[in-house]
Amino acid sequence: MLIAAAGLYVGARVTSIFAIDRIEVRGVSPGAAKRIRAALEPLSGSSLVSFDATDGDRHLASVPIVASAQYDRAFPHTLVVTVVPEVPIALLRRGPDAWIVSDSGRVLRKVNERPLPALPRIWLAASVDPLVGAVVADESAAIVEALAAMRDVRLPVAIRSVRLEDRELSMTLASGVDVLLGNPSRLSLKVAITARLLRAAPDRAYLDVSVPERPVASDGKIF
Repeated sequence: MLIAAAGLYVGARVTSIFAIDRIEVRGVSPGAAKRIRAALEPLSGSSLVSFDATDGDRHLASVPIVASAQYDRAFPHTLVVTVVPEVPIALLRRGPDAWIVSDSGRVLRKVNERPLPALPRIWLAASVDPLVGAVVADESAAIVEALAAMRDVRLPVAIRSVRLEDRELSMTLASGVDVLLGNPSRLSLKVAITARLLRAAPDRAYLDVSVPERPVASDGKIF
């Protein structure tokens, strides 16, 4: 019986009995699913029994929107792929050019359409050339990390841009208010205090929350 079972298993691996002829993608939009199926198309015809997740990951490495994927075999012929997508968090800008970057720092795509997506801007040096699919490695990586750290705190006004200068973070809001965040520590607290001050004093042009215990407004008022 053991020999027979082993023979059946080997046969299932090398014959077309359980060949992949359908790839079902879950967790993303129809457009993204189409791109993922196209990337996994080389797996069509291979055995569902012998499928290995590393094979799927290798093919999906060329699809920047995929943060991770899980695979399930739906016998006899379907490979089910459940995708965790990358989350867009900012827009890299270099002159007229723009790229969407995820919360993991991965460059998802270059943006050609106008108007540009309503994401915080990170302005790049002229020498920086983002590569789609790669993870940012210049100082913009620290800004992306900061945006990810403070994304759970709601501001009454959207963030227009974020900068890192001399190891200090600052952001400009859509209302024109500049906010000095200081070093990238306790960012959730600093942003929460910023949100509270904006509601209490919306006419301030500048806020300094680098020391969250002693926030300062543009008129020198310490809250």
